[in-house]
Amino acid sequence: MELLGAASAVLLVCVICLLNFARWKIRSGKGKMPPGPAPLPILGNLLQVKPKDLAKTLEKLSEEYGPVFTVHLGSDPVVVLCGHDVVKEALIDRGDEFAARGRMPLGDRGNKGLGIIFSNNEGWLHVRRFALTTLRNFGMGKRSIEERIQEEAEHLLEELRKTKKMPFDPTFMLCCTVSNVICSVIFGKRYDYKDKKFLSLMSNMNNIFEMISSFWGQEKDQPNSSFHVKNLITTAFDLFIGGTETTSTTLRYGFLLLLKHPEIQEKVQEEIDRVVGRSRRPCVADRTQMPYTDAVAHEIQRFITLIPLSVPRAVTKDIYFRGYFIPKGTTIFPVLSSVLYNSKEFPNPNEFNPGHFLNENGTFRKSELFMPFSAGKRICPGEGLARMEIFLLLTTILQNFTLKAVLRPEELSITPTLSGTGNVPPFYQLCALPR
Repeated sequence: MELLGAASAVLLVCVICLLNFARWKIRSGKGKMPPGPAPLPILGNLLQVKPKDLAKTLEKLSEEYGPVFTVHLGSDPVVVLCGHDVVKEALIDRGDEFAARGRMPLGDRGNKGLGIIFSNNEGWLHVRRFALTTLRNFGMGKRSIEERIQEEAEHLLEELRKTKKMPFDPTFMLCCTVSNVICSVIFGKRYDYKDKKFLSLMSNMNNIFEMISSFWGQEKDQPNSSFHVKNLITTAFDLFIGGTETTSTTLRYGFLLLLKHPEIQEKVQEEIDRVVGRSRRPCVADRTQMPYTDAVAHEIQRFITLIPLSVPRAVTKDIYFRGYFIPKGTTIFPVLSSVLYNSKEFPNPNEFNPGHFLNENGTFRKSELFMPFSAGKRICPGEGLARMEIFLLLTTILQNFTLKAVLRPEELSITPTLSGTGNVPPFYQLCALPR
């Protein structure tokens, strides 16, 4: 009986493997689903990809299977797009077909299809349009939001002075600064960095799973409207996640790179002194006169590739793309790191070099391959705010302080501690020395 049971189990496994392999073969090939490594039952290709370094693993697989290929994360197929031409064609040229949000278990459980980041269909369009309009009404892209950032930068300078040249971890401080800008927009007020409510908000932010309680209002006479309490709370939560974690982490990673390359920090400070001086606050209008600083801000975002796979997309209908069939609802991974690390556009892409965004005469060089905020219909709605914050906070801090590493620059690691959905910088401490 035991032998019979074991034989039955082996037979069952073999049947599952054969069915899974046949399913994969049917989906693969020209005119069918894009090719890719054969998946195992249940596990899919999880043994062939490294969750802690997912983007690089996928880029490696693209060398074998081409710029459009399929991997199975568990039993679900995911179509991967590598390289600028393919990503641009999908997200921009055919943006409507790739405008749906792909499946993310964390987002599905936490947001339940609400808000901006993980929602789809008309609900997403309505809420996104509402969020953009509201942010513009509150000053995004205008002088009023610039003044909010400048005011918060002054509070950050005061916190930096309190460190009295002693080593500290900048994570919490930068998170509070950036989050306070969003607080000033959504709540109409900022919070002291030791305020208990604000500390609770920061704790929730870092955990990501919990949502804030914020009432934006509803249109109760329209039962099918997207503007109900739960959706607007989730939208506010999305604005905090998108407007706090990404920008503060970009700055934190950026300061680590400046500690690693003190000569670059020095050149930024020279340009600040020449264009802005020490007696007034930096402003957005200064950016056009500060090509090197602007290049550094862009290179930080390119080099760290904060969200290397973008946030997953999905196709809105059955489509044919580059000769392959992709069924409606299939999750799409546009590998942004494959664009931002294009060696033809950015020579020696693994090197942190502001020259990637400078012309030979020292003027700023734009690049259509610069897409850290993704591209197309699902591009980050807070891109303008984030770019403004990065420039103003970077210049304000370096106008007043020189950042020094606790370790020697050559001893600092700039390798992400985790590179899955996002690139997480390693822990470090720095000293802020008044200039």
